[in-house]
Amino acid sequence: MFKGSFVAIVTPFKDNQIDETALRNLVRFHIENGTNGIVPCGTTGESPTLSYEEHNRVVDIVIDEAKGKVPVIAGAGSNSTTETIMFTKHAKEAGADGVLLITPYYNKPTQEGLYQHFKTVTDEVDIPVVLYNVPGRTGVNLLPDTVARLSEISSVVAVKEASGSIDQVSQILAKCDICVLSGDDSLTLPMISVGGKGVISVVANILPGRMSNLVKSALSGDYEMARKIHYELYPVFKNMFVETNPIPVKYSLSVIGMISSEIRLPLTKISEANKYKLMKVLTEYPEIADKIQCCTR
Repeated sequence: MFKGSFVAIVTPFKDNQIDETALRNLVRFHIENGTNGIVPCGTTGESPTLSYEEHNRVVDIVIDEAKGKVPVIAGAGSNSTTETIMFTKHAKEAGADGVLLITPYYNKPTQEGLYQHFKTVTDEVDIPVVLYNVPGRTGVNLLPDTVARLSEISSVVAVKEASGSIDQVSQILAKCDICVLSGDDSLTLPMISVGGKGVISVVANILPGRMSNLVKSALSGDYEMARKIHYELYPVFKNMFVETNPIPVKYSLSVIGMISSEIRLPLTKISEANKYKLMKVLTEYPEIADKIQCCTR
């Protein structure tokens, strides 16, 4: 159901409030530059520090600005099943095309607990669900057998796999027919090579056209072109994570004049050393370098 390059869009702030103008501009930027879908209120959108009202407002703004031109998969997960149902109901009412549901974090449920969590949400709200597995953030791994079991629920249509394991992706696809989307930019091409259908990307925030072309080339079987783009992007894949996401990507967007670099505690602004490292990489991409020059004249 979901295929291509989806952006895990940042949440721009101005004076500790959502910068609606900047957010709407970002949505238009992605539509104009080939992004296949938009995912607000994920990890990159700083969902843990958004109030309920802010969370819902970001989802509303993105859906309104997208105007049905690309699908919107709203982040709606929490470590509380009740909160997850609440956010998922809002996403459906707002007109989202689907929801991205993180595995509950900190409370470390068993595999049966994970199954019951997601099943309870799908019983309560009829909307396409993308499971989100990122054990490095949550402390729990959604195992292939559990993904296969959940895939039998008709509304569970995809999984965002950010375990960092191609072996785990292979196991999932050997066990069930579910859409796998990469949760790691640098593993997008390898995941597609074993049957994945795309990515929910951080790097697409700043290089949407290149990410879209990478996925499009790989899905069409043009692996020569896909490898070329992969290696062109590899330095930025790695440097977008020199500090905790979304610190580097928000800084990158700020230097090209698209948003403020403002970020909420407990995350802090990027260090001076990593600013230098990141700028050195960004200037290698003409579409970014031109904007940096424009904004720093």
